[in-house]
Amino acid sequence: MRSRFAADPGLTRRMVVTMFLLGLLYVVFVGALVALGVQAVAVLLIAGVLLLAQYFLSDRIALYAMGGREVSPQEAPELHGLIDRLSALADMPKPRVAIAQSDVPNAFATGRNQSKAVVCVTTGLLRRLEPHELEGVLAHELSHVAHRDVAVMTIASFLGIVAGLMTRVALYTGLGGRRSDNQGGLPIGLIVMLVSVLVYAVSFLLTRALSRYRELAADRAGALLTQRPSALASALVKISGEMASIPTRDLREAEPFNAFYFAPALAKGTTLANLFATHPPLDRRLEQLTQISHQLGRG
Repeated sequence: MRSRFAADPGLTRRMVVTMFLLGLLYVVFVGALVALGVQAVAVLLIAGVLLLAQYFLSDRIALYAMGGREVSPQEAPELHGLIDRLSALADMPKPRVAIAQSDVPNAFATGRNQSKAVVCVTTGLLRRLEPHELEGVLAHELSHVAHRDVAVMTIASFLGIVAGLMTRVALYTGLGGRRSDNQGGLPIGLIVMLVSVLVYAVSFLLTRALSRYRELAADRAGALLTQRPSALASALVKISGEMASIPTRDLREAEPFNAFYFAPALAKGTTLANLFATHPPLDRRLEQLTQISHQLGRG
């Protein structure tokens, strides 16, 4: 399904390049396992089942994990009204609408395609944002749906799942196995674990780089759809500032879901996480929105 969201050739190129590199890495990884004499069929089957479950049940899994509940137009008329307007403006099917009871101000979209999509906002976000700011956030999330970002990131994560499983298998069952040359070399299990860790690290960095760019792409597409980049910028600043007032415990509980969220929930003392961020820095996002404002000749 096509929509009126602005096309993003840069996002398309990065998706293709990332998928190609991950596919190449997958071939090399499987080849290395075969060369080492490892029977990886069971691991591949388990990883495949996990991928399919994540792909087809992504909307239900995300809503359950983050405590979201679908709401009717009677329960949340203003929220439904905004999504109705944006869906019509973007010429795309209206997604299901959900609300999560959380004081962490955030939003996310999930679902493998437009017909299975759901957009969820937290009660903390609804309390803090003005209608025009909330509209900017919702446009950002709808652009994720239009670009099928959830499906792309799910597929991109497959190699990381395989490598992670192989690391666990090697750690728990293979470290005491036979040696690579039968003459005192490294144990096969240790070699497999090291290769798996390396593959996981590379695939992790590739998917995180793609994740950061897709957030910029969603900001850009959402701002162009609403023609109000300043509203999205205002929401970003307000949400980032409000994060400081959220209890650290709540932020830590939200951190595992940062890849889904509109803005990352980072507890104090997590500076190392910036090296592996799912989102670009706030300054970079605001800089892009300022450039769009200048291009449109408005705020």
